[in-house]
Formats: sequence, structure tokens, C-alpha cells
Amino acid sequence: MQAIVDFILELDRLKGVTRKTRPLGLDRQENSAEHSWQIAMLAASLQPYAPQPVDIHRVIGMLLVHDIGEIETGDTIVYAEEGWEERKAAELAAVTRIFGLLPDGQGARFLALWQEFEDGDTAEARFAHAADRAMPVLLNLANNGQSWRENGISHERVIKRIGPPISEGCPALWTYLEARLEHARQQGWFGA
Repeated sequence: MQAIVDFILELDRLKGVTRKTRPLGLDRQENSAEHSWQIAMLAASLQPYAPQPVDIHRVIGMLLVHDIGEIETGDTIVYAEEGWEERKAAELAAVTRIFGLLPDGQGARFLALWQEFEDGDTAEARFAHAADRAMPVLLNLANNGQSWRENGISHERVIKRIGPPISEGCPALWTYLEARLEHARQQGWFGA
């Protein structure tokens, strides 16, 4: 029991990892734990729009574990263009340690979900990626481009980074977002 409690208390540190986007109506940055919860809810709500049947429990599991490595690495804005290999290696080391806190190899199933998300080869992983990429966009659209403007993120950079995974993982969501992103561009909600 103590090992499980230690694991859960270690996960509490994810609440201290700040991201670049603000929650609606709040004057602070969201944290990675909030992000993980919200995208799990987004995916559960979007399940009818999955391009093929998905095991929503696996999708939610992936979304709940995918950022746990940030406990040690911190968050990197999704639009960063360099350093991803090193970052992913550091995250793998972190999740291996954190999931290893669980007794009797119980962490192996969480590590497998994390790796499935990273590999992106299954319908569930692609659907999870779509939700993960979409949530910062949805918040930015609701916040008049807050983190795009503050971090100098261009419309082209957003489209390049989030368009392919969303259109592959949930085409209906991409159709919805594409028009809204164009409207945001016309409103000047992007950085240089």
C-alpha cells in the first residue's frame, strides 16, 4: 500500500508543472495535471467522431499518463521546433522511474500506455494525439490567441504542428478547428 501512496504523491508534482496557456477566466498558467484531465474529458466527449472505433479506456489512460515525465522535464510548448529527441529520452527516463515506484511491476501497464502514445501507431494513440494537440488550440481560440501572441507563434507554425495529428486522429475536429484558426488569423491572434 505504501508504494502506491508514494506513487500517487509523486504524481501530485504534476500540478506544479506550468504550461503556456491560461485557463479560461483565470490570470495564471494552467498546469499539466489540469491539461491531462481536460484532454481525457475531451477525448471521451469526442469518441463518436473517431474515424474508426477506439477503446476509449485506453485513450483516456494514455492521456492521463502522457505528460507524467514532465514532473522531471517540465513542459515544452507544443510549437517548439528543436530538441524533441533529447526531451523524449529524458521523459522516458522519468516515467520509467516514476512508474517503477509501483510494486510488483504494476507500473508496466502505465509505461506501455505512455509508449503507445509516444509511438502513435494505433487508432487509440492517434485519437489521443488529436485531443492533446487540440486542447491548447481551443483555449487559445477562447482566449483571443493568448499564448500564441505571448510566445510569438505564427498561424503557419500552428497549422504545421497541429494540423496533421488532428486531421489524422479526428478529421471532424480538424474540420471544425481549421475554419476557426483562419478566423483567428484574420483577427490577428497570432504572434510574428
